[in-house]
Amino acid sequence: MIATATRTNERPVLRFPKSAVRRASTGVVVVIPALNEEDAIGKVLVELPNVDRVIVVDNGSKDATADVARAHGAYVVEEPRRGYGSACLCGLAEIVRLREDGTLDPRVVVFLDADHSDDPGELTRLVRPVLDGDADMVLGSRSLGVLEPGAMPIQAILGNKLACGLMNFFWSTDYTDLGPFRAVDYAALRSLGMSDPDFGWTIEMQIKAARADLQTTEIPVPYRRRIGTSKISGTVVGTVRAGWKILYTIAKYAVSSR
Repeated sequence: MIATATRTNERPVLRFPKSAVRRASTGVVVVIPALNEEDAIGKVLVELPNVDRVIVVDNGSKDATADVARAHGAYVVEEPRRGYGSACLCGLAEIVRLREDGTLDPRVVVFLDADHSDDPGELTRLVRPVLDGDADMVLGSRSLGVLEPGAMPIQAILGNKLACGLMNFFWSTDYTDLGPFRAVDYAALRSLGMSDPDFGWTIEMQIKAARADLQTTEIPVPYRRRIGTSKISGTVVGTVRAGWKILYTIAKYAVSSR
């Protein structure tokens, strides 16, 4: 089934044949982890192209994130156990459940953040290589794209370069970013056996993809200043914890590879 990209009101739309729309699934499912993002999540959902299902995983928000997401048509599930990876794992578990009961027939899963830093309009470009069978995973690279001033603090930029450099050294990859905006073939994603419950989620996926010889490509994506304060790079504690977990994850898989 091939989708075609068009534009409606200057926003990219992923359109599927009418016969496919009548089926339970069109193949593209979006997972958005969200924690206290009531000011941003609505904007993200409005800017998303038309896809089969948008699953917003409310990761224990104390504000109206879940209500705003539902008001914008998202399918909301709750994951009280804090952690970015926990929220992503919850979203995957929900996809599995919906697939087993015949509600979904996923071909590609897209992950993006709820803070409006990613440009949802780029989704069409991300999923195209996967839908066409040219890639198993497509990473939206902020390093190759245009960074809005102040979008990434210097510690995030330097940490990103260090982590990618280490991965490229150990696994002969060409990664330039650990960006959260990514599209992955559903079957390939299931085969990776993802497990990290927090900051190591993105790098675990990239390391396991390299070890499994998945066909991975990067495309440049713009990156904006997020709405609100980052839970990771916006605090010293968050930055240290994330940096430690990323380095630990690299070391763990490097040792097991040898």
